[in-house]
Amino acid sequence: MSSKERPTLGGTRIKTRKRNITVPLDPAAFADAVVQIYVDNAGDLELVAKSIVESSDLNFSRYGDTFFEVVFTGGRTQPGTIKADEGERHPYSILDCEPKREAILPSVMYIQKILRRRPFLIKNLENVIQRFLQSLELFEEDGRKKLAIFTALAFSQKLSGLPPETVFQPLLKDNLVAKGLVLLFVTDFFKDYLIDNSLDDLISILKRGKMEDNLLDFFPSSKRTAEAFSEHFSKEGLVSLVEYNEKKIFEVKLKEMKSTLTTQIAEESEISDVIETVKQHVKDAKLPDFEVVKILWDVIMDAVQWSGKNQQQNANSALRQVKTWASLLNAFCTTGKLELELIYKVQTQCYEDTKLMKLFPDIVRSLYDQDVLAEDTVLHWFQKGSNPKGRQTFVKSLEPFVKWLEEAEEEE
Repeated sequence: MSSKERPTLGGTRIKTRKRNITVPLDPAAFADAVVQIYVDNAGDLELVAKSIVESSDLNFSRYGDTFFEVVFTGGRTQPGTIKADEGERHPYSILDCEPKREAILPSVMYIQKILRRRPFLIKNLENVIQRFLQSLELFEEDGRKKLAIFTALAFSQKLSGLPPETVFQPLLKDNLVAKGLVLLFVTDFFKDYLIDNSLDDLISILKRGKMEDNLLDFFPSSKRTAEAFSEHFSKEGLVSLVEYNEKKIFEVKLKEMKSTLTTQIAEESEISDVIETVKQHVKDAKLPDFEVVKILWDVIMDAVQWSGKNQQQNANSALRQVKTWASLLNAFCTTGKLELELIYKVQTQCYEDTKLMKLFPDIVRSLYDQDVLAEDTVLHWFQKGSNPKGRQTFVKSLEPFVKWLEEAEEEE
């Protein structure tokens, strides 16, 4: 054997390993292939979905954005625009539908089926939606409405994994907001979403989209007021949203007043200054009197320095606080109804806070002595009070004081 020859095994056949060499489709060829599936099935989305999920030749992982461009517009779009690019197109896209829920819903269900089989495509759907929303000015009015309806239906049908921030955050481009396009879009979105869902559902989506406290950001800066909000959405028939926003604003104003008063009372400001602060908040925020009375009581009692389990010290501290700030309460408990509201507030707090449970009669007596509560108010609460919290216990504990009031009245 020549030293240059290599030994071989007789009868064996050496095989070369075969490799599946696939040439990736380019975006244009991919788009044309998807368009052809639509055309071959005459736009029947059930059949189109079946063909797409069973296809092994289409590189969805690489061309997911292109796929959703075909779904929304019927073909590829030019980079950075919504203009049609060269290539085949089909007439069954979302933007070719009528701007009606029943026309767009089948496309939402179709996308849902695709995402269940190819969940990685959710990111591509986000990309395309974001791009379209940031290009609202390039759409005609009908196109913007179709996008709003699609988005509302997508959330109604809980389209697999579509996060609300994908919709709301891209909208907040200054030029889109300034032109009023964002307000028109969200108005259509709210109206369509609330057809199938409750206001609580809508608020939940807004929370997840980090917009619950920023609804005025949808308005042009010149109209970014509570009055403009109420006027616009009332005109659009979204009264429940207006009521929600007014309640939200009201709660914020109450919180602001409480914060200011807490600081003033902690710093032992002059009572006249505190009274003026309350009056200004009431005027600016149009706060109802009964809410003011409850906030005043909360702030006064929150400032008490409690001493753990020492009941006598707690009683002394609470009664000293009542005496110190009685004139503040007196300035706003101007009617029998407001005095009764104050007793109910005291009753609730004493019922819910164990360290105050036994202080109820002492606090009522102190408020009477400081002329915050009238005799008639105390007697009315004793005889007809409607707050059930601890009432039986508190009525019994107040009996000696009421008896004293009645005897004093008889002597007079």
